[in-house]
Amino acid sequence: MTAIASEFFSLGGDLPVRRIGYGAMRLTDTPTSRGGGTAHIWRPPTDRAEALAVLRGAVALGVNLIDTADAYALGGNEKLIAEALHPYRGDLVVATKIGNTRPGPEEWVPLGHPAYLRQQTELSLRRLRVDRIDLLYLHRIDPAVPLADQIGTLYQLQQEGKVRHIGLSEVSVHELQTAANITPIAAVQNHYNLLARQHEAVLDYTAEHGIAFVPYFPIAMGEHAGPDSPVSAIAAQIGATPAQVALAWLLHRSPTTIPIPGTASLTHLAENMGALEIALSDDQFARLATIGDPVNAA
Repeated sequence: MTAIASEFFSLGGDLPVRRIGYGAMRLTDTPTSRGGGTAHIWRPPTDRAEALAVLRGAVALGVNLIDTADAYALGGNEKLIAEALHPYRGDLVVATKIGNTRPGPEEWVPLGHPAYLRQQTELSLRRLRVDRIDLLYLHRIDPAVPLADQIGTLYQLQQEGKVRHIGLSEVSVHELQTAANITPIAAVQNHYNLLARQHEAVLDYTAEHGIAFVPYFPIAMGEHAGPDSPVSAIAAQIGATPAQVALAWLLHRSPTTIPIPGTASLTHLAENMGALEIALSDDQFARLATIGDPVNAA
């Protein structure tokens, strides 16, 4: 069996985090409307007490990377994290994102004007109740603003001590390289899982350069995880669940991969963390790799 090289990764070279984090995006809206890729992520959770319990439960289970964004519930998700976890445990890393506006519940519009990015950073600092953000992502690159101006703003904030590490989200290798010429990039957060493999080139580049690759929506369940699927067959062989196998595959795919599955269930959260204990054989890893259709991003 091939075990993962390490249960931890040093984010930015100085922040050790377990290689399964928690994506807090799902802690919004109502329990019946927050699932799937079409969820609005628009309002604070109606089941607030349960959401707070999930965040505290995540830390109790050993999660020390919590991921959010200023756009989730229009800042309400950041406030929720602070309410649940502040003052933060010494080893807890909270990552947030800026650069996406929300004109309406179904709209996500990139805005990379330097003044806006600076304003949103200040608001995130207040909502999270911190003096410095551990990891600040540019949520989306705004094509209407020079990338150098967007990354340059984050770099200035870093120089001012308001940001520890800088990340990017939904970028190509070329965009990552361009940004890295301005300032070191600690993490890339792209959509990636067993089925969504369009960012293979980015994943390989981050592995080669010691950059964290943080796949969001890391568990793609559906027909590929049905009773007769390779995922379910391997799960049965090793005494795991299909979701754990999907996460284990990501952990084995690259030594810098840190999935951030989101859930509003403590049971599912504990199940996800169990993927850190799963060892896949080379043959099992290869069988799973045939499920997706890799398409390299330039």
